[in-house]
Amino acid sequence: MPRRFVILEHDHPFLHWDLLLEDECSARTWRLLRRPCLGEPIAAEPLPDHRLMYLDYEGVVSGDRGSVKRIIVGTYEPISDDPEVMALGLSDNDFAVSAVIRRQTDGRQFVSFA
Repeated sequence: MPRRFVILEHDHPFLHWDLLLEDECSARTWRLLRRPCLGEPIAAEPLPDHRLMYLDYEGVVSGDRGSVKRIIVGTYEPISDDPEVMALGLSDNDFAVSAVIRRQTDGRQFVSFA
């Protein structure tokens, strides 16, 4: 069954984009260090899981943590949930049809959209 995803533009502590993937009780989250684009790997820093409310939220974040704006929303289905390569089919959005999150041997992670 498809689950929701969102990419938020977040202005704190510096401008970045948060990728959130709905899981059962929370949203798996990565900080993207540049604006999402197609066909180019983007550095993705894993963050602690976020509350599901952030899949629908826009506005000021509590605790003086800036504000967020939803820029891409849709649904996803896992194709592969391997710890080294997570492949996702994306739907219901005008941006991309797939995403792959890869963990490098040095531990860094990158996401690519197509």
